[in-house]
Amino acid sequence: MPYLYQDSKPRPPVLPGTARATHSSGKAYQELKQECLHKGVLFEDPDFPACSSSLFFSEKPPIPFIWKRPGDIVKDPKFIVGGATRTDICQGDLGDCWLLAAIASLTLNEKTLARVVPLDQNFGTDYAGIFHFQFWQHNEWLDVVIDDRLPTFKGRLVFLHSAEHNEFWSALLEKAYAKLNGSYEALKGGSTIEAMEDFTGGVGEMYEVKKAPDNFYEILEKALKRCSMVGCSIDTSSAAESEAKTPFGLIKGHAYSVTGINEVSYRGQRVQLIRIRNPWGQVEWNGPWSDNSLEWRSVSPSEQRRLSQAARDDGEFWMKFEDFKVHFDKVEICNLTPDALEDSTAHKWEVTIHQGSWVRGSTAGGCRNFLETFWTNPQIKLHLTEKDDGEDDCTFIAALMQKDRRKLRRLGAEMLTIGYSIYESPSRDGHLDKDFFRYHPSKARSKTYINLREVSNRFKLPPGDYILVPTTFEPHQEADFCLRIFSEKKAITEDLDENVSIDLPEPINPTPTPTPQETEEEKQFRALFEQISGKDMEISAEEIQYVLNVVLKKAKNIKFKSLSLVSCRNIISLMDTSGNGKLEFSEFKVFWEKLKKWINIFLRFDFDKSGSMSSYELRSALKAAGYQLNNYLLQLIVLRYSDEQFQIEFDDFLNCLIRLENASRVFQALSVKNNEFINLNIGE
Repeated sequence: MPYLYQDSKPRPPVLPGTARATHSSGKAYQELKQECLHKGVLFEDPDFPACSSSLFFSEKPPIPFIWKRPGDIVKDPKFIVGGATRTDICQGDLGDCWLLAAIASLTLNEKTLARVVPLDQNFGTDYAGIFHFQFWQHNEWLDVVIDDRLPTFKGRLVFLHSAEHNEFWSALLEKAYAKLNGSYEALKGGSTIEAMEDFTGGVGEMYEVKKAPDNFYEILEKALKRCSMVGCSIDTSSAAESEAKTPFGLIKGHAYSVTGINEVSYRGQRVQLIRIRNPWGQVEWNGPWSDNSLEWRSVSPSEQRRLSQAARDDGEFWMKFEDFKVHFDKVEICNLTPDALEDSTAHKWEVTIHQGSWVRGSTAGGCRNFLETFWTNPQIKLHLTEKDDGEDDCTFIAALMQKDRRKLRRLGAEMLTIGYSIYESPSRDGHLDKDFFRYHPSKARSKTYINLREVSNRFKLPPGDYILVPTTFEPHQEADFCLRIFSEKKAITEDLDENVSIDLPEPINPTPTPTPQETEEEKQFRALFEQISGKDMEISAEEIQYVLNVVLKKAKNIKFKSLSLVSCRNIISLMDTSGNGKLEFSEFKVFWEKLKKWINIFLRFDFDKSGSMSSYELRSALKAAGYQLNNYLLQLIVLRYSDEQFQIEFDDFLNCLIRLENASRVFQALSVKNNEFINLNIGE
């Protein structure tokens, strides 16, 4: 199914208070809950039923799961016991440690947690078997309703569970996130930053620890003070190394949370430490500064209390920052949007959001390697006007996200390889053409094209105007995308989509009689017309169809199938000034001149001389004919007139132009009538 083009005009970030109800009934959580209480029944969610399709889409369950409500698992179920903390997250048999690491980080910020996990839910007197959670998806907060039936085996939860066996908020959160993405299986494998963004609406940055900047400790310290969510991991060199344990107790290919960073006084020196948590709730670092290491004996009890240091096998541990840089490979930071931060937070990001689509044949041009189509990608203009405090440049993060690919896994969709380039803007407005990109190098770009949900990078550029071009790596690949610009100071963005405009020459008044200056060619043309029309010297739609099909099929440099009778009637509608439903010689002559002009335009944009024109060139060809269209109209025309190879033959091009010119005449006539009506009212 083709992607519909989405207008990429900037939108403000949406606050969670406006979370949209997503249940198929159209009813919100409270209404569904009250219905159940009134009927005296427990909620059963038809949108995510307790069956195999909610668990897996590519395989059968490996064991016989039984769906049970918390009250059927324990005697006294609770939603939250003693506050939602990072120790409430223990991984089950699903490969979603990336999600669990994000949930652990979520518990570090009470305001953010309360937004994702509404805390006014319980198993008390108003229990109705229904719960709800809120997630951010592409500049929209969604309220996801679930029933509390959970997959179990031998009376125990199979997937995410709490260390407290009667606490169920984390298991229910995992179920709601599985519903959002279509199934539990859809949660297998991922990046911690993906879930962090869905919990906050924030934007991710990824650092390779071995290549991190010198002030990396300060970056992490600032991120945690800013309430950003931080995760880390160790790379694997092969699939066999996944979740392999190192001699120091660390797990390769496993997602950890960074839960703290601090300095400690140790033997008269300040030592930089970092606190990490394993979502398994066990298996910890056993090197220096681990729970029972000798180093802690030289730290005062008050310092240990300040750092909340305790020797528990809970999956959380401190380690020296220098050791962290040696043993870990990647760090992911989720910078929160302004609405996600506490009011007392010193620094807030300015955010601008664009929604758009890559559509085959019109706006899916691929990366700069494919110059012939690269220029057709969506283009966003970025105005950087304010320098950072005490700096000469402007700092911003550009984050490009492909939408719904995890949800579309069950249909065979995979993550596309995406990225973007940034160019210094020329002085002119409007969509930039191929020649601009042919002769101008990029000013900045994403570090790499990669098949992740989101690609983001931080840039520092001088104040000025820039053009950002988001693309897939290969052309013709379709997806919806969301582009977000996070800036230290306010940045202004605008979509470089064309305004719809028509610039046609004034219609030629057909002269009914031959002029004395008639050339030999015109005399031959008149003789041909007389031969076709007969004595009445007028030709009908059927006669136009015959002559155009004969003439155009003989043309060697264009591919032409045939013109339909409907198209020829449209030609008469366009050219018939007398209203008799036929064309006189003078009217047909004007059309013939138009036809020659349109053939020349078609040939000019048939770059490979194949006789057909690439649909990606249609924007330029129509502009040469006097029609400037926006992406949405262009996409509709491409869907209507191009073939599977994104080629347009001349008969389709001709049909397109005839319809556009007829539509423009109607539009102009209506505009004149409206102006006359307005002038009449003003006169009264």
